[in-house]
Formats: sequence, structure tokens, C-alpha cells
Amino acid sequence: MRTSLLALSLSLLMPVALWAQTTETDTDQTPAPSIEDQLSLGEDANAEPELGKTYIAETIGDWEMRCIKTEEESDPCQMYQLMFDADGTPVAEISIFRLPPGGRAEAGATIIAPLETSLPNQLTIQVDAGTVRRYPYAFCNPIGCYSRVGLIPEEVAAFKRGNAAKMTIVPALAPDQTVDLVMSLSGFTAAFDKTTVVEN
Repeated sequence: MRTSLLALSLSLLMPVALWAQTTETDTDQTPAPSIEDQLSLGEDANAEPELGKTYIAETIGDWEMRCIKTEEESDPCQMYQLMFDADGTPVAEISIFRLPPGGRAEAGATIIAPLETSLPNQLTIQVDAGTVRRYPYAFCNPIGCYSRVGLIPEEVAAFKRGNAAKMTIVPALAPDQTVDLVMSLSGFTAAFDKTTVVEN
């Protein structure tokens, strides 16, 4: 998952002196990157984000407003949350956006679960003690396994008045077990009202 979600890559902490040694078989004789090339020199935290870059505009309750810098008067934003298991370990993430009126779904969500998640078992979401809803996975890539979810008005209303939602996934290596993740709904209504309507 993004930032591995289960753990940050330890390779980022390892020495990089042997990052890319050239060999006698190299034909382009590209010099190996120096240690300094692998280091971030930082940036002005108060500077305006660059065009096309994602940035966090604000945090509302337990939701981040993640926006993309454009030349428009207002940038498109989605609400985002990293979800944790019972031990407080970050496992999955969800991004929510609004949809145009007139359709069956009021909002859409993209959920990214870890690789080695059992796809046939799908994932479930339950707000407080409400109805348990099941959703399939659409695809997996090196980041994780994606579920693209449509939220009907009744479900959005449940999120707005709820305290927390439980998302359950099943590990592929332990199909007889489940992993319950906590999705805080603190700030949901205010964040949802600020999300961009996605037309397509």
C-alpha cells in the first residue's frame, strides 16, 4: 500500500553506497548516483504546491482533504483516511468523493487494502450497529488491492450520523480469520461537504 501501509520499507534506512555500481557490461557508462542524489533537501512547507501535485489542504476531524493543485480558482479535493486495525497498525485507506445528482449513488469511494488480501471474500463495511454491506475488489497492483464503492444516499446519511465504521478484510494466507479496521466518522459531514463533485 502507499507507504507500504503495513510497514515502511526498511530499505530507505539502509546505506546506499552500493545503490547502482557500474559493471564491465554497462554499455552507456551511466555514472552511479551519489549518496546525495538519494537525499531529500526539503522544501518550504509554507510555499504554494506545484501544479499537478497532491497536497493536504486541511484536516477536518479524522479526515484529510487531499487536493490536486490546478490553475483553477478552486482545486479538486477528496476526503481521505488511513484505517487501523485493533492494534493501531495502519492497514488500509479510503478516499471519498461526491457524484453528480441524479444517479443512484451519491458518492464514490476508493478503498485500498493490502496485497495478499483474499479477493473472493471481498470486504465489508458496517456503520455502528447498522447493516453490513459487502463490496468486491476491482483489481490489484503493487500498491495494493482496490475496491471501488458506490455509496447510495442512505449510506451517506449513515456515515454522517455515525460514530465509526468497521471495515473487515480477510487475509489470503489465513482465510479463516478476519481483520477489522476502524474508520472514524469524526468530521465526516463537514469534510464531505467540501469534497469535489466528480463528473466522470
